[in-house]
Amino acid sequence: MRIPPPRGPVSETLIEALSCPPGAAAAPLPEDLVRDAVDASPDLLRDEDLQLALYCLYELHYRGFDHVDDRWEWEPRLIRSRALIEAELEAVLRGRATPPQGVEPTAAAVAAALFELTAPGKPGLASHIAKHADEGQLAELLMHRSVYQLKEADPHTWAIPRLAGHPKAALVEIQADEYGGGNPARMHSALFARTMRGLGLDDSYGRYVDRAPAITLASVNAMSLFGLHRRLRGAIAGHLAAFEMTSSLPNRLYGNGFRRLGHDEGTTDYFDEHVEADAVHEQIAGRDLAGRLAQDEPALLPDILFGAAACLLLDDLVAEHMLDAWGRGETSLRPGAPAFAAAARVGA
Repeated sequence: MRIPPPRGPVSETLIEALSCPPGAAAAPLPEDLVRDAVDASPDLLRDEDLQLALYCLYELHYRGFDHVDDRWEWEPRLIRSRALIEAELEAVLRGRATPPQGVEPTAAAVAAALFELTAPGKPGLASHIAKHADEGQLAELLMHRSVYQLKEADPHTWAIPRLAGHPKAALVEIQADEYGGGNPARMHSALFARTMRGLGLDDSYGRYVDRAPAITLASVNAMSLFGLHRRLRGAIAGHLAAFEMTSSLPNRLYGNGFRRLGHDEGTTDYFDEHVEADAVHEQIAGRDLAGRLAQDEPALLPDILFGAAACLLLDDLVAEHMLDAWGRGETSLRPGAPAFAAAARVGA
């Protein structure tokens, strides 16, 4: 992945440091700089500089960046500065998410609470895509989603070694499907890449990170935060449960929107696969993963419900951002070439 351009002093300092070998910079990402930026940020979820910096710091644990030394991954000074952003992100999410209360730590009670929490509400982004979106908005949807979908399942996979027994087996069962059951062509990330190609988009990993606004990065950063910290294993389990429980119906609507504009089965296969797979996954995630984890480790129940609520909060904020921009007749992406004009050139 190429490293994206910076969006402010924190990401600029980080990206400049990453261009050098570890140890070459006396202070690759000064804690004072990060602390001041965090303290001054009016809304961390929409802070372009800090969300990009956090995304880049997390990406060091995934596939890394072209021409960036892999030894940066565990550089202590970067980890210390990252922790400052993480602490604020977690605090903001805990302050804004609204998990259900009074839930008993049993598999049945937790599953019931999660299904109630994720019950379909008012028409939103998926309904707009199904009925009203034009070709340019379809392309923008894919560009937003590509920030996560091209590494789909990876943030949740971090939780596998942190679990045991029934919850671990349930998570592995879900993830095996996400990774195509051993068939690389059926990996969900590969199916999404095929969908991107169907609209003439570049399916290279991380290609559109520079166009993704802060709120889109925040939704992916929250997954990495929950997945990379063992103490938040309850939150990543709850996040995955909510993610799966809110997947089947929206993906049916997304597929219908693409079909409405004449796209073929190869382009809609990603969405159609999720309609069937996630109808099964939501049961496993709700009962056998999140529910059984709460039953086995009752102390994790608050974090399980928090992770689910945080998932819904961020999904709603990303959807609102896109719909608000489209309602004004504007792109939902960061400044650059018009989204679909760029896509058309790639496919030419």
